[in-house]
Amino acid sequence: MRALLALAMVACAMRAAAQSQYPDVIFVPTPQEVVDKMLELGRVGKADVLYDLGSGDGRIPVTAAKRFGIRAVGIDIDPERIAEAKENARKSGVSDRVQFRQENLFSASFSEATVVTLYLLPELNVKLRPRLLAELKPGTRIVSHQFDMGTWQPDRKVELNGRTIYLWTIPERPAPPPK
Repeated sequence: MRALLALAMVACAMRAAAQSQYPDVIFVPTPQEVVDKMLELGRVGKADVLYDLGSGDGRIPVTAAKRFGIRAVGIDIDPERIAEAKENARKSGVSDRVQFRQENLFSASFSEATVVTLYLLPELNVKLRPRLLAELKPGTRIVSHQFDMGTWQPDRKVELNGRTIYLWTIPERPAPPPK
């Protein structure tokens, strides 16, 4: 009886884990011209480490690694997208510089990023904003395709063929008061 109860508990835990790993958004690929403009707007350069939150098929990290030779990390919760992204990196010859991680972006670590890209819904951007501001180093650039960050005003906003791209920069933190 104990074994049956334990098995039932494991099954429930697995079902709950599977449900919590469901993507918050459907995958909609970012057009390549928008990817290129996002990387330009984010001033991606050789010294950068790019993190793409909700990376889908991996086109942003793959393009960044291919064009700038940088290290890039894609984070997505969907195992099918992760497999597709890894294959795209392999085909593009950048598997040595691009890593894809199947993780929940609300708990994933991305503090080493110097550029963060995303194409998420507005409410998800707003939900992520406190973590971005708290965990990223001042000067880190955040580039969003299509959706803003609520009341956080962007440094720049660019329109490209009916699509909007936003740029924010993590500000300097105030110095702690003297003791």
